[in-house]
Amino acid sequence: MSDMSSRDLLERLIGFATVSRDSNLELIHFIEAYLAGHGVQSELFFNEDGTKANLFATIGPPVSGGVVLSGHTDVVPVEGQAWTVEPFRLTEKNGRLYGRGTADMKGFIASVLAAVPTFVKRPLRVPVHLAFSYDEEVGCLGVRSMLAQLQQRPYKPSLCLIGEPTQLKPVLGHKGKLAMRCEVRGAACHSAYAPYGVNAIEYAAQLIGRLGAIGAELAHPDHHDPRFDPPFSTVQTGVIKGGRALNIVPAECEFDFEVRALPDFDAQQVASQLQSYAEEQLLPKMRAVQADTDIRFKPLSAYPGLATDPGSEAARLLAILSRSSAFGTVAFGTEGGLFDQAGIPTVVCGPGSMDQGHKPDEFISVEQLKGCDAMLVRLADYLCTGTTL
Repeated sequence: MSDMSSRDLLERLIGFATVSRDSNLELIHFIEAYLAGHGVQSELFFNEDGTKANLFATIGPPVSGGVVLSGHTDVVPVEGQAWTVEPFRLTEKNGRLYGRGTADMKGFIASVLAAVPTFVKRPLRVPVHLAFSYDEEVGCLGVRSMLAQLQQRPYKPSLCLIGEPTQLKPVLGHKGKLAMRCEVRGAACHSAYAPYGVNAIEYAAQLIGRLGAIGAELAHPDHHDPRFDPPFSTVQTGVIKGGRALNIVPAECEFDFEVRALPDFDAQQVASQLQSYAEEQLLPKMRAVQADTDIRFKPLSAYPGLATDPGSEAARLLAILSRSSAFGTVAFGTEGGLFDQAGIPTVVCGPGSMDQGHKPDEFISVEQLKGCDAMLVRLADYLCTGTTL
């Protein structure tokens, strides 16, 4: 297969509308065929119903070490956004490349694929691995099955580079996330007799108020980490549903909340505190009126934070690749914490800015894409010259 530029590859990738709710297989099969055209075999790890897949490929010698280049293939929806260009067709204007996923994060994947001929031709001392996953946008779901397989293998990578958009600035950390749903089951009655019912909305409101108090405690200066913005773990309620009519005491209410946790804070503590409050303070009052009322908690998604040691070999290589040791953190999450938990030290650095991510008229600059191309050439150089990775 003839070589393709990162710009041309990005155009092909944007043409696949890989919104998380839909299949990513057309894109995955395109990448699989592209790699095969350069003599690189791919492994696919499918979800349970076979509609989505992760792709993993290795270039270089079959030895331990080397670097994983990781990116997610799914994108967020475009419905309800005021796009001025076609979101799933690349549009180039004034040095910018527009389309859903250009920044988050098909720009990085395009650069990685454009670098494949370079990796193939160079005498790599240790391998470079490509890991492209599904369903990152809905909780870093897809990559988990791929990591489970990699952990069972005798040859393990020494480092993972997540190519989320950081404007090619070196990032060593981000917060973790826990998303939960709380379901309150009350007891309905005519609103004229409200004291004889159990108002699920009102009890949900008390739980949400308790979450606010927990969040205020987490924001205390004693819990700050100045590396992050905001410098503390946060709690917020994002969705609430309940009630059928104003003259009916509502029997059901549910709300979704999330914790964005500093890497050294266990987000489950927030859920545990809220559950204890429900069991000790609210349920006795509810059940004094109606015995079968309940408050239940359901996990929605979670991923760990990331805090890579700035003195580590992973950080040293990132400084070489990014040409900067001004290490930072990002507010958004990545799959990095999962790679790190799997024993693969992880850093984050990619083209574009998350300021454009998830927005209408998402774009990446041509300059950023070229910068990523150059960074991956530096990686190839490094893997050929006396690396200890």
